[in-house]
Amino acid sequence: MKIVKFGGSSVANAAQISKIIDIVTGDVDRRIVVVSAPGKRNSSDIKVTDLLIALANTVLAGNDYEAELSTVVGRYAEIQRDLNLSEDVVDVIEADLRGRIENRGSSDAQFMDSMKASGEDNNAKVIAEAFTKAGFPAEYVNPGPAGMLLSDEFGNAEVLPESFEKLATLKQSDKIQIFPGFFGETKNGEVATFPRGGSDITGAILAAAVNADVYENFTDVDSVCAMDPRVIDNPPAIDCMTYREMRELSYAGFGVFHDEAIVPAVRAQIPICIKNTNNPSAPGTMVVPQRSPDERTVVGISSAPGFCSIYIDKYMMNREVGFGRRLLSILEEEGVSFEHTPSGIDNISVIMASANLSKKEETVVNRIKSELKPDAVTVEHGLSLVMVVGEGMQYTPGLAAKATGAFSSAGVNLEMINQGASEISMMFAVKDADREKALRALGSEFFGV
Repeated sequence: MKIVKFGGSSVANAAQISKIIDIVTGDVDRRIVVVSAPGKRNSSDIKVTDLLIALANTVLAGNDYEAELSTVVGRYAEIQRDLNLSEDVVDVIEADLRGRIENRGSSDAQFMDSMKASGEDNNAKVIAEAFTKAGFPAEYVNPGPAGMLLSDEFGNAEVLPESFEKLATLKQSDKIQIFPGFFGETKNGEVATFPRGGSDITGAILAAAVNADVYENFTDVDSVCAMDPRVIDNPPAIDCMTYREMRELSYAGFGVFHDEAIVPAVRAQIPICIKNTNNPSAPGTMVVPQRSPDERTVVGISSAPGFCSIYIDKYMMNREVGFGRRLLSILEEEGVSFEHTPSGIDNISVIMASANLSKKEETVVNRIKSELKPDAVTVEHGLSLVMVVGEGMQYTPGLAAKATGAFSSAGVNLEMINQGASEISMMFAVKDADREKALRALGSEFFGV
């Protein structure tokens, strides 16, 4: 059995929905289909989820919302007309939206979740009708009654462990199951949504629940590229990578999907295949538990701006028992998460996202000064992290020399270097202004692009 997930661009209009019908019905193993809300039809378009957020905000502000409601309904009506479905489908959607608005409770966060979730929910109803009209019996699945039970952290919900047993019964149906992504229900029956990458999370949960052979994640690219194609022209495609490689690359800027979204599939050791709705015959990129390290030493290079470092210098720091623990305790108590902590015998740096530190910088620095009594504390903003990732790196000598040599030739000054304990990644910190130059230097060195 295959769990198949289609993102917003894959279900944005009738033409795209017709493609997914062909894709799903072309393989008898594709029995459970997870769908997103309609995405952008073109680069200047607005996603239905964003339209729903605007509608919800208008309602919450106490203003007339008919225009916003009409815009949302109109998007579904266009899909209904182009698929030649009954107008009753649109009537059901409009009634659903009005019901969510009129019956909202006292929690604004829960109401926002309910409105956002309607994008996936109503699109699943439309797509189920489209499959059936095309001659392939399909049924819409309501996530709550089906067993998708979530915590009541609205906008940031997590699946509850008891969900998996009930969701496993979905594989017993002889119809194609159309399952809306992004949301479920709390034990109190209230709609709650996952955080970023919500529909990917739904697909991963279902893959784990039914013990799928593969989780196919359809998007709008043939495969994952080894480098950002917006910076590097024609980067090589990645045909296979491991979960660990994908997580390292996603953490530093790879945007195919959010790495935390697929945790349920990773824990269940289910392979993931990233494919293109617009070119389904392309093999795509497989994400697997393990691969042979000699297939490709460096699998990908990614980068992300928006980081900063706190540099702390104190003579004889290495003799001061508990210094590192006390430093990290300050960050913990101030609610600041960190990314890396490279250190020397008399100094230590903590790298974090600038957004995490922005509101707490003065407090954190003052606490470090008063509690740790350092010789110097410096905060440096405007850093980018560049990650070189590959399972084969731990078996290959000289890779750090190749990377630093490439930086030197390109005139890129390194602010920091750190290698993970697993030895499958090397992290370099450079100035934001040098980020693209650094990527081009590494692309030329490792991939010849």
